[in-house]
Amino acid sequence: MNTDREQSSATDGSRPQASFPALLGCLVALLALESLTLVGLVVWLIVEAVSSAAADTASGIALLVIAALCAVWVCLTTAAAARRRSWMRGSSITWHLLVLAVAIGCFTGVTAVPQAGWVLLLVAVLGIGLVLVPSVTRATAADVQPVGTDEESAKQQRR
Repeated sequence: MNTDREQSSATDGSRPQASFPALLGCLVALLALESLTLVGLVVWLIVEAVSSAAADTASGIALLVIAALCAVWVCLTTAAAARRRSWMRGSSITWHLLVLAVAIGCFTGVTAVPQAGWVLLLVAVLGIGLVLVPSVTRATAADVQPVGTDEESAKQQRR
């Protein structure tokens, strides 16, 4: 039995839980798949920007920058989920709400692509659902100490 996590100090930011919930693993896998997809999209947009003459260069560059920022965001959220950081829950829900908005957009308009909309809708609902599962919430809960329990407060109280 590995006791490294149990003996870790509070300064390294690790949590002493012994097990990694399966649904948290599913969330990490989903976020990792989304990260890889976004990185692939960024690479594809770069290739398209370099190889073909765009009708509107400014729009192409803007789309590339937004896709790159989203890729960085989801990669950081994936790493935070794997490390059980509490802030990843808000980040993941926000990301999946944006995916939900894009999914709804895929069902409407002149260029509607309902098949893509259904895939994005499934990913968004699954991602939000996994974040809200109690075992995932518990595993990523922040360890908040009551006010005055840190070492500095203890030293001041002794004086």
